Amino acid sequence: MTTLNHTGVSHTVFRLVGIPGLQDMYIWISIPFLISYSISVLGNSLIIFIILTKRSLQEPMYLFLCMLSGADIILSTSIIPQALAIFWFNAGEISLNGCLTQIVFISATFISESGILLVMAFDRYIAICYPLRYTTILTHALIGKIGVIILLRSYCTVLPVIYLVKRLTFCKTNIIPNTVCKHIILARLSCNDIRINIWYGFIILIATLILDIMLVFLSYMLILRAIFRMPSREARAKALNTCGSHVCVILLFYVPGIFSVLTQRFGRYISLTVQVVLGNIYILIPPMLNPIVYGIKTKQIREQLVHVLIPKQK
Repeated sequence: MTTLNHTGVSHTVFRLVGIPGLQDMYIWISIPFLISYSISVLGNSLIIFIILTKRSLQEPMYLFLCMLSGADIILSTSIIPQALAIFWFNAGEISLNGCLTQIVFISATFISESGILLVMAFDRYIAICYPLRYTTILTHALIGKIGVIILLRSYCTVLPVIYLVKRLTFCKTNIIPNTVCKHIILARLSCNDIRINIWYGFIILIATLILDIMLVFLSYMLILRAIFRMPSREARAKALNTCGSHVCVILLFYVPGIFSVLTQRFGRYISLTVQVVLGNIYILIPPMLNPIVYGIKTKQIREQLVHVLIPKQK
């Protein structure tokens, strides 16, 4: 489990212990994880299937939703199966390379979701402020380019973490008190100066998530200004309704996510068990609820879901 180098002993294999202090409850804890993962994969897969197979739904708003559903599936699959293996089989052993792979996929997907939510806010801004030019501005070609830019931004900002972690010597414990590998948690197991790791984590946070939140807020300020300038109450209500699902998803994603990040970085007086539980709640809730929110609040998707799940009898 260890190798020797000129700086001493460096662990190359680590052990994820799950949720510290709750080991006796793992069987019960695994139930919401399994339910959440099942709903997330099935719900988001169904959303993707409906959007890609129904020509009436191949509009910018729904194509962005398709991207979001794909990111939700990747995020859930990067985390929950590993957690279930820990809960059911005590199979928490993971190599350094495996840990890095998990960090890259989780972080990049998290940043991708933030970027998708930002372009969805831009989509609502165009739809409400420039309705006659909506389809000419947001063409399929532009949507494809936006998707590529989101992926490039996500992985280009996260890949340097591989070097920042590889340079460390893990001469402390190889026990990771969590269900998943995370950059700062792993870095704190080393005997090196990790200030550059901490600062790079802050730079990523500010350059991606904080910037995205500010731009989303600006978009909705412009949207609300345009809505309240509409002459009729019906038009205002319709415009607000088109934004309702997106606002719910934004709150589900950013509020617990930011709270979890702040808790891990500054929660010195919060127990480790609470920190890990909060982090896992954030992992479980948004991917599970996103398809439910859009399935309930978006009429077109709701109608197609009913048609797929309850086909009409001939």
